[in-house]
Amino acid sequence: MTVYLVGAGPGDPGLITVKGAALLGRADVVVHDRLVNPEILALAPDSCELISAAKAPRQPTMTQEEINKLLIERGLRGEIVVRLKGGDPCVFARGGEEAAALGAAGVSFEIVPGITSAIAAPAYAGIPVTLRHEALSVTIVTGHEDPASGQTVAWESIARTGGTIVVLMGAGRAAKIAGRLMSGGLDPATPTAWVNWGTYEHQDVWRGRLDQLGVDAVPTPSVLVIGTVAGVDVSWYAALADQHPTR
Repeated sequence: MTVYLVGAGPGDPGLITVKGAALLGRADVVVHDRLVNPEILALAPDSCELISAAKAPRQPTMTQEEINKLLIERGLRGEIVVRLKGGDPCVFARGGEEAAALGAAGVSFEIVPGITSAIAAPAYAGIPVTLRHEALSVTIVTGHEDPASGQTVAWESIARTGGTIVVLMGAGRAAKIAGRLMSGGLDPATPTAWVNWGTYEHQDVWRGRLDQLGVDAVPTPSVLVIGTVAGVDVSWYAALADQHPTR
């Protein structure tokens, strides 16, 4: 059978793709991330085995190698396996690594894209990541650098690219990231926002300046948005949630 690397979307259960939902409904086993909404997991049949890969910051329940091995083993059994990842499986979610491991083991796989929180969380906060005459590009960058990779994020260079900067997994390093961007020449008064639990009913939004980012602790999980668009407010979701509290 096939292992499906499926993006669950950013949280709102209505944002999983039609194909992703259909695959969940047929799955024999689902290996899911910690932040996948339980309402999405409920789309799997009662007979489906749910396995949590439950990675948390500095507290991994399963290593990436163990996850790869599990996917290969279950795929070779001939089961319909859904590897369910928050957001999109190939945007800082190691979907590429898992696909490579499956391919090397001779296991059939498919990648089913999902809506990334880098776009959806700002949208639900009333922040368009691009805006004509204001932001013509978007840089999506991880705030969680892996020392073992031998690569580092060139924040000072990113500061000079213009457009919108969206940072995933950067809550714990928000103040340091802001400092590096300002060292690269980004104006301390640059509009900045973070969106916590974006697309969920309990999402929270903070807006301020770049030099204020991280002065107070940024809650996790949060998406950081830096650039002119962070000062734009076309809010719609908070009002909708107020009108439909059981949504």
